Amino acid sequence: MGMQIWRVVVAGGAAAVFTAVAAAPAGAAEGGVSFSRVQVNGGKPIVIGVSNEVAAPASFRITTTHRWKWPAVFLYRGGTDDRLWHAIETSDCLKVSSGVCDINETMYFDPSVWDMRNSEAGAWKVAAEVHFEGGGGDVDDKGLTVQVKRNSRLTVNASPEPVSKGRTITVTGKVTRANWETRKYASYPGRQVSLQFKAAGTASYTTVKKVYANNSGALRTTVKAAKTGTWRWAYYGNTTTGPSTSTGDNVVVK
Repeated sequence: MGMQIWRVVVAGGAAAVFTAVAAAPAGAAEGGVSFSRVQVNGGKPIVIGVSNEVAAPASFRITTTHRWKWPAVFLYRGGTDDRLWHAIETSDCLKVSSGVCDINETMYFDPSVWDMRNSEAGAWKVAAEVHFEGGGGDVDDKGLTVQVKRNSRLTVNASPEPVSKGRTITVTGKVTRANWETRKYASYPGRQVSLQFKAAGTASYTTVKKVYANNSGALRTTVKAAKTGTWRWAYYGNTTTGPSTSTGDNVVVK
């Protein structure tokens, strides 16, 4: 969001320094630098809620004979000046050989501090940049894509508790997802959600049926009581929304 990115540069135990660095426009790279071994969040989506800060690890290798400062990888759409706003913390040079450094980085996303738009959920490209001492720098697209997603939540209630064998159990719940603009969770209607069951004494859940949420995001279905165990809902997410599972609700079958 915007034309600059905030960095937190920690050097050799010194106090953290916050520095605003203007984004280098696409095509303005001066060269003389190569970036390799770029990784962001282990290739997994970055899922963000409405209040908690999310820390996404990144790493890369920089090779150059220039004297440099502020190397980092970042997320962008369109040109490299259209960036996703976040804080960055980078390590000092982990020297591999002359002119070759490995850098560890953490991207911090805090929806309670920065205004995020719901339209920012989805695919983002990855680029790496460095600024040279004395001016100039280099920006390279790395051909990687990272999914940034809105967090989802599920609730569950199974009743009656306890229940006689063969009687009907009603399982309800609700699916919601983070609205970054209101900083609240809102109903997420029309989602297909799996009802799962784990029998007492077993270690894993199995899917019993799939149910669509109504226009209010509410979930409701019925099953026959057969065994004592725990019921939960599971949503597998999509390109803009992260997956989630509810807590489990145990029902004793007599």
